[in-house]
Amino acid sequence: MLMFDSHTVFAIAGTALFGGLIGLDRTAAGQFMISQPIVAGPLTGWALGDPVAGTVIGAVLELIWVLDMPVGTFVPANSTVSAVSATAIAALGSQTAAPLPVIGFCLLLTTVMAPVTMTADALVRKWNARWIAKAAAATGERAGRMLARAHLSGLTLFYLKSFVLYLLFLPAGLAALAVFGYMPDTVHRALSVFVKFLPLLGVALVARKLSMKTIDYFLLSGFFAAAVGQLLRAPAVIIIVATVLCGWLGARYYEIRR
Repeated sequence: MLMFDSHTVFAIAGTALFGGLIGLDRTAAGQFMISQPIVAGPLTGWALGDPVAGTVIGAVLELIWVLDMPVGTFVPANSTVSAVSATAIAALGSQTAAPLPVIGFCLLLTTVMAPVTMTADALVRKWNARWIAKAAAATGERAGRMLARAHLSGLTLFYLKSFVLYLLFLPAGLAALAVFGYMPDTVHRALSVFVKFLPLLGVALVARKLSMKTIDYFLLSGFFAAAVGQLLRAPAVIIIVATVLCGWLGARYYEIRR
C-alpha cells in the first residue's frame, strides 16, 4: 500500500476536520470532556478502524496529562491533538490492528508534538486577547458587535489551529512510521516494552502531583515484586498478593521514618 494513497489522504483530511471539532471542547465551546484523551483516542480509533490502539494511546496520555489543565495563564500541552494524532498515525500506518511497537512509536512522537501544540495555543490566545481588547474599548451597539465577532473569531481560530496541526502532524508521523518499519527488531521490542511500562510513569506523575508521598514506596516495591514474580513464572494470585504486601510494607516504613 502506498503511504499517501487516496484513502490515506482522505483519512488525514477527515481526521483533521473531526479533530478540529473535538479540539473546541477543550476550552472554546461545550467542554463536555470528549476532548480528553481517554475519549478522543478511542473515538478516533473507532472512526479509523482501530479502537484498541485508540484506547491504549488515550488511556496512557490521559494518565500523563490528566492534571495539566488550562487554568488561568497556564498553557499545557494539547493532549487532545496528541491523542488524536498518535491514534490516527497508528491506525493509518498499519495494515491491520496496530501492534505494540507501532503504538509505542506513536506515543513517542507525542513528545515532539507537545511543545508545538503549546506554542500554537499560546499564539492563538494572544491573538484572541486582541479581539477582547477591541471589544472592551468599544461603546454602545458597536461593543455588542465587537464582542460577538470576538467570540466567533475565537472559535474559528481554535478550530483552524487544531486543523492545521493535524495536517502537519499526520503526514510527518506516517513518514516517520515508515522509517521506523526498517529499524532493527531490537528497537521494535524495546518500544513494545516501553508501552507496557509507560502507564507506571502516568501513575507516578499523578501520585507526585497529588503529593501522595507514601505511594512512592508502593510504586517501587510493588513494581519490584511484580517483576520478580513474572521472572519466576509465579501464579497471578501470588504476584498480586506480593505486590500489595510490598506496597503496604513500603508505606508503613515511610510512615515510621517520619
